[in-house]
Amino acid sequence: MLATTVCQAQKAELILKLDAGKEYKQNTSSKATVSQEINGQTMVITMIIKGVVSYLVKTVNESDYDMDVRYQSLSMSMQMPQGNMEFNSDKKDESDVFSLILGQIIDKPFGVKMTKKGKILEVKNIESIWGSMLNKFPKLSEAQLAQMKAQLMKAYGEEAFRGNIEMVTAIFSDNSVSKGETWTINTKLEAAMSANMATVYKFLEKTDDYILIVGESTIETADKDAYIETNGMPLRYDLTGTAVSEIKIDATTGWIIEAKTNQELGGDTYIKENDKIPNGMKIPMKMINETLITNE
Repeated sequence: MLATTVCQAQKAELILKLDAGKEYKQNTSSKATVSQEINGQTMVITMIIKGVVSYLVKTVNESDYDMDVRYQSLSMSMQMPQGNMEFNSDKKDESDVFSLILGQIIDKPFGVKMTKKGKILEVKNIESIWGSMLNKFPKLSEAQLAQMKAQLMKAYGEEAFRGNIEMVTAIFSDNSVSKGETWTINTKLEAAMSANMATVYKFLEKTDDYILIVGESTIETADKDAYIETNGMPLRYDLTGTAVSEIKIDATTGWIIEAKTNQELGGDTYIKENDKIPNGMKIPMKMINETLITNE
């Protein structure tokens, strides 16, 4: 009986315990290096994306939270063989349309319902915010606006937001766990492609201040036969990979203190036959992604 009592006492319920009226932040910095082999030549693109997102808890419900979420800053830079590009929501250059578009989304709240286990149940109004914002650029043609909206939705829309956030919030076991115990979480990722990620998490350490969780993931393209329109080209992906993560959460609130993820993907990208490429094309591809998230 004593052994059973000690064992039960060591178990912990991993859960979010957030307070109504309080704001919680995520500061994300991500570096992706993509290597593609095209017509016998290797092309390397490096993309760095940074952003600060705030979560204001409006209502604490029995099993979830209603939140007002807003981007506080966004930036993106790309290093390519053709040259470098940089966009920033703080930039006020009339000739830099994409930076102006990023600036328009800053401090525009949208609704999120998040469970106390970190799952996103609902995202409200995020697409209408992007849509109304694009209407402020009458110089862009309808085709340009449609293409830009599609790209923004793929990167920052509801599904992309859900997948990116759940990678570091929906990490908790359904049951109480002991130090050293593992559990599996399945996540749907949405970015340039849809992918399924299965992660085995492990409760590694607990102190008075934080809980340390580590994860090992396998990633695979969700639908290898599905073509996605990207920059006017129909593309499909056949990629697999792995990721390792180290996540430190606040021992009291369960909110992220720091999360580090290293991800590697490899495989092929296919361009469907079209007027520009009548025979289609197969492009071997490798991607390495390093992400750091903090609460400051």
